[in-house]
Amino acid sequence: MIRFLRIKHLAVIDELELEFEPGLTVLTGETGAGKSIIVGALGLLLGARASAGLVRTGEAAASVEAVFGRADGSEVLVRREISAQGRSRAYIDDALATTGALRTIAHELVDLHGQHAHQRLLDPRAHLDLLDEFAGAIPEREGVGERFARLRSARSALEAMRRRGRDADDRLEVVRFQLTEIAAGDVSPGEADELRTRKQRLANAGAIQRLAAEAHTSLYEGEGAIIDTLAAVWRTTEALGELDSSLPDFRAARNAVDSHLEELAYALRERVEEVDDTAARLQEVEDRLALLEALARKYGQGAVERVLERRAELEAELQSLEGGASQVEALSREMEDAQKGYQRAAEKLSRKRRAAAAQLAERLEALLAELAMPETRCEFRFDVRSDGGTERGVDAGELYLAPNTGEDPRPLARIASGGELSRVMLALTTAAAPDAPGRTLVFDEVDAGIGGRAADIVGQRLSGLGRRFQVLCVTHLPQIAAYGAAQVEIAKNVCRGRTTTRARSLAGKDRVEVIATMMAGGQATAKSRQTAAELLDRATTGKGEETTKRVNGAARAKERKRG
Repeated sequence: MIRFLRIKHLAVIDELELEFEPGLTVLTGETGAGKSIIVGALGLLLGARASAGLVRTGEAAASVEAVFGRADGSEVLVRREISAQGRSRAYIDDALATTGALRTIAHELVDLHGQHAHQRLLDPRAHLDLLDEFAGAIPEREGVGERFARLRSARSALEAMRRRGRDADDRLEVVRFQLTEIAAGDVSPGEADELRTRKQRLANAGAIQRLAAEAHTSLYEGEGAIIDTLAAVWRTTEALGELDSSLPDFRAARNAVDSHLEELAYALRERVEEVDDTAARLQEVEDRLALLEALARKYGQGAVERVLERRAELEAELQSLEGGASQVEALSREMEDAQKGYQRAAEKLSRKRRAAAAQLAERLEALLAELAMPETRCEFRFDVRSDGGTERGVDAGELYLAPNTGEDPRPLARIASGGELSRVMLALTTAAAPDAPGRTLVFDEVDAGIGGRAADIVGQRLSGLGRRFQVLCVTHLPQIAAYGAAQVEIAKNVCRGRTTTRARSLAGKDRVEVIATMMAGGQATAKSRQTAAELLDRATTGKGEETTKRVNGAARAKERKRG
Protein backbone atom coordinates (compact mmCIF):
# COMPACT_ATOMS: atom_id res chain seq x y z
CA MET A 1 0.00 0.00 0.00
CA ILE A 2 0.99 3.63 -0.44
CA ARG A 3 1.88 5.22 2.90
CA PHE A 4 3.26 8.59 1.85
CA LEU A 5 3.44 10.60 -1.39
CA ARG A 6 5.43 13.78 -2.09
CA ILE A 7 5.24 15.71 -5.39
CA LYS A 8 7.42 18.71 -6.28
CA HIS A 9 7.27 21.01 -9.31
CA LEU A 10 5.03 18.71 -11.37
CA ALA A 11 2.64 20.53 -13.74
CA VAL A 12 0.54 22.90 -11.58
CA ILE A 13 1.74 21.29 -8.35
CA ASP A 14 4.49 23.25 -6.63
CA GLU A 15 4.85 21.02 -3.59
CA LEU A 16 2.32 18.57 -2.17
CA GLU A 17 2.48 15.88 0.49
CA LEU A 18 -0.13 13.23 1.24
CA GLU A 19 -0.36 10.42 3.76
CA PHE A 20 -2.69 7.51 2.99
CA GLU A 21 -4.35 4.98 5.24
CA PRO A 22 -5.78 1.54 4.45
CA GLY A 23 -9.27 1.35 2.99
CA LEU A 24 -11.01 3.65 0.50
CA THR A 25 -9.64 7.18 0.11
CA VAL A 26 -11.54 9.46 -2.28
CA LEU A 27 -9.92 12.42 -4.03
CA THR A 28 -12.43 15.15 -4.88
CA GLY A 29 -12.26 18.64 -6.33
CA GLU A 30 -13.26 20.76 -9.28
CA THR A 31 -12.35 19.72 -12.80
CA GLY A 32 -8.80 20.84 -13.57
CA ALA A 33 -7.79 21.15 -9.92
CA GLY A 34 -5.05 18.54 -10.32
CA LYS A 35 -6.60 15.26 -9.17
CA SER A 36 -5.52 13.37 -12.25
CA ILE A 37 -2.04 14.88 -11.95
CA ILE A 38 -1.71 13.05 -8.63
CA VAL A 39 -2.72 9.80 -10.34
CA GLY A 40 -0.25 10.60 -13.13
CA ALA A 41 2.48 11.16 -10.53
CA LEU A 42 1.82 7.67 -9.19
CA GLY A 43 2.06 6.41 -12.76
CA LEU A 44 5.54 7.96 -13.06
CA LEU A 45 6.63 6.06 -9.95
CA LEU A 46 5.34 2.88 -11.55
CA GLY A 47 7.28 3.24 -14.80
CA ALA A 48 5.10 5.49 -16.98
CA ARG A 49 6.79 7.56 -19.65
CA ALA A 50 8.18 10.92 -18.52
CA SER A 51 8.55 14.12 -20.56
CA ALA A 52 9.91 17.64 -20.12
CA GLY A 53 6.36 19.03 -20.43
CA LEU A 54 5.55 17.64 -16.96
CA VAL A 55 8.04 19.98 -15.24
CA ARG A 56 6.48 23.09 -13.71
CA THR A 57 7.26 26.24 -15.69
CA GLY A 58 10.42 27.94 -14.46
CA GLU A 59 11.71 24.93 -12.49
CA ALA A 60 14.82 22.92 -13.32
CA ALA A 61 13.28 19.55 -12.44
CA ALA A 62 10.25 17.77 -11.03
CA SER A 63 10.26 14.90 -8.57
CA VAL A 64 7.80 12.35 -7.22
CA GLU A 65 8.54 10.01 -4.32
CA ALA A 66 6.49 7.60 -2.30
CA VAL A 67 6.85 5.11 0.51
CA PHE A 68 5.18 1.77 -0.27
CA GLY A 69 4.43 -0.78 2.42
CA ARG A 70 4.72 -4.46 1.57
CA ALA A 71 2.67 -7.32 2.97
CA ASP A 72 5.57 -8.47 5.15
CA GLY A 73 5.67 -5.10 6.92
CA SER A 74 8.77 -3.82 5.10
CA GLU A 75 8.82 -0.53 3.24
CA VAL A 76 10.32 0.58 -0.04
CA LEU A 77 11.07 4.17 -1.09
CA VAL A 78 10.59 4.93 -4.78
CA ARG A 79 11.63 8.23 -6.37
CA ARG A 80 11.44 9.59 -9.92
CA GLU A 81 13.14 12.78 -11.10
CA ILE A 82 12.49 14.53 -14.43
CA SER A 83 14.66 17.38 -15.69
CA ALA A 84 13.39 20.32 -17.71
CA GLN A 85 15.31 18.79 -20.64
CA GLY A 86 13.24 15.61 -20.41
CA ARG A 87 15.85 13.34 -18.83
CA SER A 88 14.49 10.97 -16.22
CA ARG A 89 16.08 9.06 -13.35
CA ALA A 90 14.51 6.51 -11.04
CA TYR A 91 15.59 5.34 -7.60
CA ILE A 92 14.49 2.46 -5.41
CA ASP A 93 15.65 2.86 -1.81
CA ASP A 94 18.04 5.59 -3.03
CA ALA A 95 19.72 3.25 -5.53
CA LEU A 96 19.49 3.99 -9.24
CA ALA A 97 16.91 1.80 -10.96
CA THR A 98 15.46 1.22 -14.41
CA THR A 99 11.86 1.88 -15.43
CA GLY A 100 11.59 -1.90 -15.80
CA ALA A 101 12.31 -2.23 -12.08
CA LEU A 102 9.60 0.35 -11.39
CA ARG A 103 7.13 -1.69 -13.42
CA THR A 104 8.03 -4.73 -11.32
CA ILE A 105 7.13 -2.74 -8.21
CA ALA A 106 3.88 -1.75 -9.90
CA HIS A 107 3.02 -5.35 -10.74
CA GLU A 108 3.64 -6.38 -7.13
CA LEU A 109 1.88 -3.57 -5.30
CA VAL A 110 -0.42 -1.39 -7.41
CA ASP A 111 -3.18 -1.67 -10.01
CA LEU A 112 -3.61 1.74 -11.62
CA HIS A 113 -6.72 2.38 -13.71
CA GLY A 114 -6.37 5.72 -15.48
CA GLN A 115 -9.07 8.21 -16.39
CA HIS A 116 -10.11 6.29 -19.49
CA ALA A 117 -9.07 2.82 -18.35
CA HIS A 118 -12.56 1.45 -18.96
CA GLN A 119 -12.06 2.25 -22.64
CA ARG A 120 -9.51 -0.54 -22.85
CA LEU A 121 -12.46 -2.92 -22.63
CA LEU A 122 -13.25 -1.90 -26.20
CA ASP A 123 -10.13 -3.86 -27.19
CA PRO A 124 -10.89 -7.63 -26.96
CA ARG A 125 -7.22 -8.33 -26.20
CA ALA A 126 -7.75 -6.74 -22.79
CA HIS A 127 -10.44 -9.32 -22.05
CA LEU A 128 -7.88 -12.14 -22.19
CA ASP A 129 -5.57 -10.17 -19.87
CA LEU A 130 -8.30 -9.87 -17.26
CA LEU A 131 -9.29 -13.51 -17.68
CA ASP A 132 -5.68 -14.60 -17.14
CA GLU A 133 -5.51 -12.52 -13.97
CA PHE A 134 -8.75 -14.05 -12.71
CA ALA A 135 -7.59 -17.57 -13.57
CA GLY A 136 -4.18 -17.05 -11.95
CA ALA A 137 -2.68 -17.97 -15.32
CA ILE A 138 -0.04 -15.23 -15.55
CA PRO A 139 2.88 -17.68 -14.94
CA GLU A 140 1.55 -20.00 -17.66
CA ARG A 141 1.20 -17.06 -20.07
CA GLU A 142 4.75 -15.92 -19.34
CA GLY A 143 5.89 -19.48 -20.09
CA VAL A 144 3.99 -19.39 -23.39
CA GLY A 145 5.70 -16.08 -24.19
CA GLU A 146 9.14 -17.58 -23.56
CA ARG A 147 8.40 -20.61 -25.75
CA PHE A 148 7.01 -18.37 -28.47
CA ALA A 149 10.24 -16.35 -28.43
CA ARG A 150 12.25 -19.56 -28.88
CA LEU A 151 9.95 -20.67 -31.68
CA ARG A 152 10.25 -17.32 -33.45
CA SER A 153 14.04 -17.45 -33.16
CA ALA A 154 14.19 -21.00 -34.54
CA ARG A 155 11.83 -20.08 -37.38
CA SER A 156 13.93 -17.05 -38.33
CA ALA A 157 17.12 -19.11 -38.35
CA LEU A 158 15.53 -21.76 -40.57
CA GLU A 159 14.13 -19.20 -42.98
CA ALA A 160 17.53 -17.51 -43.23
CA MET A 161 19.21 -20.86 -43.94
CA ARG A 162 16.62 -21.70 -46.57
CA ARG A 163 17.15 -18.34 -48.25
CA ARG A 164 20.85 -19.10 -48.33
CA GLY A 165 20.04 -22.52 -49.72
CA ARG A 166 18.11 -21.02 -52.61
CA ASP A 167 21.19 -19.04 -53.59
CA ALA A 168 23.64 -21.76 -52.56
CA ASP A 169 24.09 -23.37 -55.98
CA ASP A 170 25.11 -20.13 -57.65
CA ARG A 171 27.31 -19.16 -54.75
CA LEU A 172 28.86 -22.62 -54.64
CA GLU A 173 29.91 -22.31 -58.28
CA VAL A 174 31.50 -18.91 -57.63
CA VAL A 175 33.38 -20.11 -54.54
CA ARG A 176 34.73 -23.18 -56.32
CA PHE A 177 35.91 -21.08 -59.28
CA GLN A 178 37.68 -18.61 -56.97
CA LEU A 179 39.37 -21.38 -55.02
CA THR A 180 40.52 -23.04 -58.27
CA GLU A 181 42.00 -19.75 -59.49
CA ILE A 182 43.81 -19.15 -56.19
CA ALA A 183 45.07 -22.75 -56.11
CA ALA A 184 46.42 -22.42 -59.68
CA GLY A 185 48.47 -19.45 -58.49
CA ASP A 186 50.16 -21.71 -55.90
CA VAL A 187 50.91 -18.73 -53.66
CA SER A 188 53.55 -19.30 -50.97
CA PRO A 189 54.11 -17.13 -47.89
CA GLY A 190 56.93 -14.61 -48.50
CA GLU A 191 57.23 -15.53 -52.18
CA ALA A 192 56.38 -12.05 -53.47
CA ASP A 193 59.10 -10.37 -51.40
CA GLU A 194 61.65 -12.94 -52.59
CA LEU A 195 60.65 -12.38 -56.23
CA ARG A 196 60.99 -8.62 -55.89
CA THR A 197 64.53 -9.09 -54.56
CA ARG A 198 65.42 -11.40 -57.48
CA LYS A 199 63.90 -8.98 -59.96
CA GLN A 200 66.05 -6.15 -58.65
CA ARG A 201 69.20 -8.30 -58.92
CA LEU A 202 68.42 -9.55 -62.41
CA ALA A 203 67.53 -6.07 -63.64
CA ASN A 204 71.06 -4.92 -62.56
CA ALA A 205 72.90 -8.07 -63.62
CA GLY A 206 75.37 -6.25 -65.99
CA ALA A 207 76.49 -3.79 -63.41
CA ILE A 208 76.70 -6.55 -60.80
CA GLN A 209 79.01 -8.69 -63.08
CA ARG A 210 81.24 -5.73 -63.90
CA LEU A 211 81.66 -4.60 -60.32
CA ALA A 212 82.17 -8.18 -59.12
CA ALA A 213 84.90 -8.73 -61.74
CA GLU A 214 86.69 -5.55 -60.73
CA ALA A 215 86.54 -6.45 -57.05
CA HIS A 216 87.67 -10.05 -57.72
CA THR A 217 90.64 -8.86 -59.80
CA SER A 218 91.70 -6.37 -57.12
CA LEU A 219 91.34 -8.99 -54.45
CA TYR A 220 92.71 -12.11 -56.09
CA GLU A 221 94.06 -11.97 -59.64
CA GLY A 222 95.32 -8.49 -60.54
CA GLU A 223 98.82 -7.10 -60.21
CA GLY A 224 99.33 -6.21 -56.58
CA ALA A 225 96.27 -8.30 -55.57
CA ILE A 226 95.17 -7.76 -52.01
CA ILE A 227 95.51 -11.43 -51.03
CA ASP A 228 99.12 -11.59 -52.34
CA THR A 229 100.01 -8.33 -50.58
CA LEU A 230 98.41 -9.55 -47.37
CA ALA A 231 100.41 -12.81 -47.55
CA ALA A 232 103.58 -10.77 -47.61
CA VAL A 233 102.34 -8.80 -44.63
CA TRP A 234 101.73 -12.02 -42.66
CA ARG A 235 105.25 -13.29 -43.47
CA THR A 236 106.82 -10.01 -42.38
CA THR A 237 104.80 -9.98 -39.18
CA GLU A 238 105.86 -13.57 -38.43
CA ALA A 239 109.54 -12.69 -38.87
CA LEU A 240 109.08 -9.61 -36.70
CA GLY A 241 107.54 -11.76 -33.97
CA GLU A 242 110.61 -14.00 -33.92
CA LEU A 243 112.78 -10.94 -33.29
CA ASP A 244 110.43 -9.23 -30.77
CA SER A 245 108.67 -11.61 -28.39
CA SER A 246 106.57 -8.77 -26.95
CA LEU A 247 104.73 -8.37 -30.25
CA PRO A 248 101.18 -9.89 -30.04
CA ASP A 249 100.50 -13.14 -31.87
CA PHE A 250 98.21 -12.33 -34.85
CA ARG A 251 97.90 -15.90 -36.14
CA ALA A 252 94.30 -16.31 -34.99
CA ALA A 253 93.34 -13.03 -36.64
CA ARG A 254 95.20 -14.10 -39.79
CA ASN A 255 93.13 -17.24 -40.13
CA ALA A 256 89.84 -15.31 -39.72
CA VAL A 257 90.85 -12.58 -42.21
CA ASP A 258 92.06 -15.10 -44.78
CA SER A 259 88.82 -17.09 -44.42
CA HIS A 260 86.57 -14.02 -44.91
CA LEU A 261 88.62 -12.89 -47.95
CA GLU A 262 88.40 -16.32 -49.53
CA GLU A 263 84.59 -16.38 -49.03
CA LEU A 264 84.38 -12.92 -50.58
CA ALA A 265 86.49 -13.98 -53.54
CA TYR A 266 84.31 -17.07 -54.07
CA ALA A 267 81.06 -15.01 -53.97
CA LEU A 268 82.53 -12.47 -56.42
CA ARG A 269 83.66 -15.22 -58.79
CA GLU A 270 80.12 -16.71 -58.77
CA ARG A 271 78.67 -13.38 -59.83
CA VAL A 272 81.28 -13.04 -62.58
CA GLU A 273 80.81 -16.60 -63.90
CA GLU A 274 76.99 -16.61 -63.94
CA VAL A 275 75.57 -17.90 -67.25
CA ASP A 276 74.35 -14.99 -69.33
CA ASP A 277 70.56 -15.92 -69.41
CA THR A 278 69.60 -12.90 -67.33
CA ALA A 279 66.90 -11.64 -69.70
CA ALA A 280 65.02 -14.95 -69.75
CA ARG A 281 65.14 -15.32 -65.99
CA LEU A 282 64.06 -11.70 -65.49
CA GLN A 283 61.04 -12.30 -67.72
CA GLU A 284 60.08 -15.38 -65.68
CA VAL A 285 60.30 -13.42 -62.44
CA GLU A 286 58.25 -10.52 -63.83
CA ASP A 287 55.59 -12.90 -65.16
CA ARG A 288 55.33 -14.63 -61.81
CA LEU A 289 55.10 -11.32 -59.95
CA ALA A 290 52.41 -10.11 -62.36
CA LEU A 291 50.34 -13.25 -61.64
CA LEU A 292 50.69 -12.81 -57.86
CA GLU A 293 49.82 -9.12 -58.01
CA ALA A 294 46.73 -9.87 -60.14
CA LEU A 295 45.58 -12.38 -57.52
CA ALA A 296 46.30 -9.79 -54.82
CA ARG A 297 44.13 -7.19 -56.52
CA LYS A 298 41.29 -9.68 -57.04
CA TYR A 299 41.34 -11.56 -53.75
CA GLY A 300 43.73 -9.82 -51.36
CA GLN A 301 42.78 -6.15 -51.42
CA GLY A 302 46.17 -5.46 -53.01
CA ALA A 303 48.23 -7.61 -50.61
CA VAL A 304 49.58 -11.02 -51.72
CA GLU A 305 49.57 -12.33 -48.15
CA ARG A 306 45.83 -11.52 -47.91
CA VAL A 307 45.20 -13.95 -50.80
CA LEU A 308 46.12 -16.82 -48.47
CA GLU A 309 43.66 -15.51 -45.85
CA ARG A 310 40.98 -15.23 -48.50
CA ARG A 311 41.62 -18.82 -49.56
CA ALA A 312 41.01 -19.96 -45.97
CA GLU A 313 37.77 -17.94 -45.84
CA LEU A 314 36.55 -19.42 -49.12
CA GLU A 315 37.38 -22.94 -47.97
CA ALA A 316 35.33 -22.38 -44.79
CA GLU A 317 32.44 -20.98 -46.84
CA LEU A 318 32.65 -23.93 -49.22
CA GLN A 319 32.40 -26.31 -46.30
CA SER A 320 29.41 -24.37 -44.94
CA LEU A 321 27.66 -24.34 -48.33
CA GLU A 322 28.26 -28.02 -48.89
CA GLY A 323 26.89 -28.72 -45.39
CA GLY A 324 23.85 -26.47 -45.88
CA ALA A 325 21.46 -29.35 -46.37
CA SER A 326 22.38 -30.92 -43.05
CA GLN A 327 22.05 -27.53 -41.34
CA VAL A 328 18.57 -27.06 -42.79
CA GLU A 329 17.64 -30.48 -41.48
CA ALA A 330 19.01 -29.70 -38.00
CA LEU A 331 17.24 -26.33 -37.88
CA SER A 332 14.01 -27.95 -39.06
CA ARG A 333 14.18 -30.40 -36.16
CA GLU A 334 14.92 -27.53 -33.77
CA MET A 335 11.94 -25.55 -35.02
CA GLU A 336 9.70 -28.62 -34.84
CA ASP A 337 10.71 -29.18 -31.21
CA ALA A 338 10.10 -25.49 -30.43
CA GLN A 339 6.70 -25.66 -32.14
CA LYS A 340 5.69 -28.71 -30.10
CA GLY A 341 6.85 -27.07 -26.87
CA TYR A 342 4.94 -23.91 -27.67
CA GLN A 343 1.83 -25.84 -28.65
CA ARG A 344 1.86 -27.85 -25.42
CA ALA A 345 2.25 -24.72 -23.29
CA ALA A 346 -0.37 -22.78 -25.29
CA GLU A 347 -2.91 -25.60 -25.07
CA LYS A 348 -2.36 -25.90 -21.33
CA LEU A 349 -2.95 -22.15 -20.98
CA SER A 350 -6.03 -22.43 -23.20
CA ARG A 351 -7.51 -25.18 -21.04
CA LYS A 352 -6.96 -23.12 -17.92
CA ARG A 353 -8.58 -20.09 -19.57
CA ARG A 354 -11.63 -22.02 -20.72
CA ALA A 355 -12.09 -23.61 -17.32
CA ALA A 356 -11.98 -20.21 -15.63
CA ALA A 357 -14.11 -18.38 -18.23
CA ALA A 358 -17.42 -19.78 -17.00
CA GLN A 359 -16.50 -18.93 -13.40
CA LEU A 360 -15.55 -15.38 -14.41
CA ALA A 361 -18.83 -14.92 -16.32
CA GLU A 362 -20.83 -16.15 -13.31
CA ARG A 363 -18.86 -13.88 -10.97
CA LEU A 364 -19.35 -10.90 -13.29
CA GLU A 365 -23.11 -11.45 -13.46
CA ALA A 366 -23.27 -11.42 -9.66
CA LEU A 367 -21.14 -8.29 -9.38
CA LEU A 368 -23.01 -6.45 -12.14
CA ALA A 369 -26.28 -7.28 -10.39
CA GLU A 370 -24.86 -5.49 -7.34
CA LEU A 371 -23.93 -2.57 -9.63
CA ALA A 372 -27.52 -1.96 -10.82
CA MET A 373 -27.26 -4.24 -13.89
CA PRO A 374 -29.32 -7.15 -12.49
CA GLU A 375 -30.47 -8.68 -15.78
CA THR A 376 -27.01 -8.81 -17.38
CA ARG A 377 -25.83 -12.14 -18.77
CA CYS A 378 -22.13 -12.66 -19.50
CA GLU A 379 -20.17 -15.23 -21.42
CA PHE A 380 -16.64 -15.55 -22.66
CA ARG A 381 -16.34 -16.78 -26.24
CA PHE A 382 -13.21 -18.30 -27.70
CA ASP A 383 -11.84 -18.89 -31.13
CA VAL A 384 -8.53 -20.33 -32.33
CA ARG A 385 -6.20 -17.73 -33.81
CA SER A 386 -5.76 -18.04 -37.56
CA ASP A 387 -2.10 -17.03 -37.36
CA GLY A 388 -1.14 -20.09 -35.32
CA GLY A 389 -0.62 -18.18 -32.09
CA THR A 390 1.39 -15.38 -30.52
CA GLU A 391 3.20 -14.80 -27.26
CA ARG A 392 -0.29 -14.58 -25.71
CA GLY A 393 -1.23 -18.09 -26.83
CA VAL A 394 -3.47 -19.62 -29.48
CA ASP A 395 -6.74 -18.16 -28.17
CA ALA A 396 -8.75 -15.27 -29.49
CA GLY A 397 -11.20 -14.50 -26.69
CA GLU A 398 -13.82 -11.84 -26.13
CA LEU A 399 -16.36 -11.00 -23.47
CA TYR A 400 -20.01 -10.99 -24.61
CA LEU A 401 -22.78 -9.20 -22.74
CA ALA A 402 -26.57 -9.15 -22.80
CA PRO A 403 -27.58 -6.23 -20.51
CA ASN A 404 -31.31 -6.81 -20.97
CA THR A 405 -33.58 -9.83 -20.70
CA GLY A 406 -34.43 -11.48 -24.01
CA GLU A 407 -31.37 -10.23 -25.87
CA ASP A 408 -28.62 -12.42 -27.23
CA PRO A 409 -25.14 -11.74 -25.87
CA ARG A 410 -23.12 -9.50 -28.17
CA PRO A 411 -19.53 -8.23 -28.05
CA LEU A 412 -19.07 -5.88 -25.12
CA ALA A 413 -17.40 -3.25 -27.32
CA ARG A 414 -20.53 -2.96 -29.48
CA ILE A 415 -23.27 -2.61 -26.92
CA ALA A 416 -22.04 -1.14 -23.63
CA SER A 417 -22.64 2.53 -22.87
CA GLY A 418 -20.04 4.64 -21.08
CA GLY A 419 -21.68 4.08 -17.71
CA GLU A 420 -22.00 0.34 -18.32
CA LEU A 421 -18.34 0.15 -19.34
CA SER A 422 -17.33 1.85 -16.09
CA ARG A 423 -19.31 -0.67 -14.07
CA VAL A 424 -18.05 -3.65 -16.08
CA MET A 425 -14.50 -2.38 -15.56
CA LEU A 426 -15.08 -2.12 -11.83
CA ALA A 427 -16.66 -5.57 -11.73
CA LEU A 428 -13.79 -7.10 -13.68
CA THR A 429 -11.25 -5.40 -11.43
CA THR A 430 -13.07 -6.69 -8.37
CA ALA A 431 -13.21 -10.21 -9.76
CA ALA A 432 -9.67 -10.36 -11.16
CA ALA A 433 -7.69 -8.53 -8.48
CA PRO A 434 -5.66 -11.07 -6.47
CA ASP A 435 -6.25 -11.02 -2.72
CA ALA A 436 -2.71 -9.83 -1.98
CA PRO A 437 -2.39 -8.06 1.38
CA GLY A 438 -1.06 -4.53 1.03
CA ARG A 439 -2.10 -4.17 -2.61
CA THR A 440 -3.37 -0.77 -3.82
CA LEU A 441 -6.06 -0.15 -6.44
CA VAL A 442 -6.17 3.30 -8.02
CA PHE A 443 -9.24 4.48 -9.99
CA ASP A 444 -9.27 7.78 -11.84
CA GLU A 445 -12.92 8.77 -12.45
CA VAL A 446 -14.44 5.29 -12.41
CA ASP A 447 -17.77 7.14 -12.19
CA ALA A 448 -17.63 8.19 -15.86
CA GLY A 449 -21.10 8.02 -17.43
CA ILE A 450 -23.01 6.98 -14.31
CA GLY A 451 -25.14 8.69 -11.72
CA GLY A 452 -28.13 8.23 -9.46
CA ARG A 453 -28.64 4.81 -7.90
CA ALA A 454 -25.81 3.30 -9.97
CA ALA A 455 -23.37 5.77 -8.44
CA ASP A 456 -24.46 4.79 -4.97
CA ILE A 457 -23.96 1.12 -5.79
CA VAL A 458 -20.52 1.82 -7.28
CA GLY A 459 -19.65 3.62 -4.04
CA GLN A 460 -20.71 0.57 -2.05
CA ARG A 461 -18.62 -1.67 -4.28
CA LEU A 462 -15.56 0.58 -3.88
CA SER A 463 -16.11 0.57 -0.14
CA GLY A 464 -16.19 -3.22 -0.26
CA LEU A 465 -12.92 -3.23 -2.19
CA GLY A 466 -11.51 -0.97 0.51
CA ARG A 467 -12.00 -3.77 3.02
CA ARG A 468 -9.73 -6.01 0.90
CA PHE A 469 -7.25 -3.47 -0.44
CA GLN A 470 -6.10 0.08 -0.15
CA VAL A 471 -8.23 1.94 -2.73
CA LEU A 472 -7.64 5.46 -4.09
CA CYS A 473 -10.47 6.85 -6.17
CA VAL A 474 -10.82 10.17 -8.01
CA THR A 475 -14.53 11.06 -8.23
CA HIS A 476 -16.91 13.93 -8.94
CA LEU A 477 -19.96 12.20 -7.46
CA PRO A 478 -21.04 12.84 -3.84
CA GLN A 479 -22.65 9.38 -3.68
CA ILE A 480 -19.22 7.79 -4.20
CA ALA A 481 -17.28 10.35 -2.15
CA ALA A 482 -19.44 9.61 0.89
CA TYR A 483 -18.26 6.00 1.00
CA GLY A 484 -14.63 6.95 1.47
CA ALA A 485 -13.04 6.04 4.77
CA ALA A 486 -11.03 9.20 4.10
CA GLN A 487 -11.56 12.12 1.75
CA VAL A 488 -8.92 14.48 0.34
CA GLU A 489 -9.96 17.69 -1.38
CA ILE A 490 -7.77 18.82 -4.26
CA ALA A 491 -8.07 22.51 -5.13
CA LYS A 492 -6.03 25.14 -6.91
CA ASN A 493 -5.52 28.78 -6.14
CA VAL A 494 -3.47 31.65 -7.54
CA CYS A 495 -0.66 33.06 -5.44
CA ARG A 496 1.72 35.75 -6.69
CA GLY A 497 0.58 35.24 -10.25
CA ARG A 498 1.11 31.45 -10.22
CA THR A 499 -1.50 28.68 -10.10
CA THR A 500 -0.81 26.12 -7.42
CA THR A 501 -2.58 22.89 -6.48
CA ARG A 502 -3.07 22.08 -2.81
CA ALA A 503 -4.57 19.16 -0.92
CA ARG A 504 -6.26 18.86 2.46
CA SER A 505 -7.78 15.95 4.34
CA LEU A 506 -11.45 16.43 5.21
CA ALA A 507 -13.28 15.45 8.37
CA GLY A 508 -16.37 16.45 10.28
CA LYS A 509 -18.08 19.65 9.16
CA ASP A 510 -15.47 20.31 6.45
CA ARG A 511 -16.32 17.04 4.77
CA VAL A 512 -20.07 17.68 5.03
CA GLU A 513 -19.55 21.13 3.48
CA VAL A 514 -17.54 19.78 0.53
CA ILE A 515 -20.02 16.98 -0.22
CA ALA A 516 -22.91 19.43 0.10
CA THR A 517 -21.16 21.68 -2.42
CA MET A 518 -20.68 18.73 -4.78
CA MET A 519 -24.42 17.96 -4.52
CA ALA A 520 -25.52 21.54 -5.08
CA GLY A 521 -23.18 22.12 -7.99
CA GLY A 522 -22.06 25.39 -6.43
CA GLN A 523 -22.73 27.09 -3.09
CA ALA A 524 -23.85 24.67 -0.38
CA THR A 525 -27.29 25.21 1.13
CA ALA A 526 -28.80 24.20 4.44
CA LYS A 527 -30.77 21.49 2.68
CA SER A 528 -27.72 20.13 0.82
CA ARG A 529 -25.74 20.14 4.09
CA GLN A 530 -28.44 18.10 5.78
CA THR A 531 -28.59 15.68 2.89
CA ALA A 532 -24.77 15.43 2.81
CA ALA A 533 -24.68 14.58 6.51
CA GLU A 534 -27.35 11.94 6.00
CA LEU A 535 -25.45 10.58 3.00
CA LEU A 536 -22.30 10.22 5.05
CA ASP A 537 -24.25 8.57 7.84
CA ARG A 538 -25.90 6.23 5.37
CA ALA A 539 -22.56 5.28 3.84
CA THR A 540 -21.28 4.48 7.34
CA THR A 541 -24.33 2.61 8.62
CA GLY A 542 -25.87 1.33 5.38
CA LYS A 543 -29.23 2.93 6.24
CA GLY A 544 -31.32 5.70 4.80
CA GLU A 545 -33.01 4.83 1.51
CA GLU A 546 -34.75 8.22 1.57
CA THR A 547 -31.34 9.90 1.53
CA THR A 548 -30.50 8.11 -1.69
CA LYS A 549 -33.63 9.50 -3.32
CA ARG A 550 -32.82 13.04 -2.22
CA VAL A 551 -29.23 12.76 -3.45
CA ASN A 552 -30.39 11.40 -6.78
CA GLY A 553 -32.92 14.22 -7.08
CA ALA A 554 -30.22 16.78 -6.29
CA ALA A 555 -27.95 15.19 -8.89
CA ARG A 556 -30.69 15.40 -11.54
CA ALA A 557 -31.31 19.05 -10.67
CA LYS A 558 -27.60 19.71 -10.97
CA GLU A 559 -27.55 18.15 -14.42
CA ARG A 560 -30.57 20.24 -15.51
CA LYS A 561 -28.82 23.36 -14.26
CA ARG A 562 -25.72 22.52 -16.27
CA GLY A 563 -27.86 21.83 -19.31
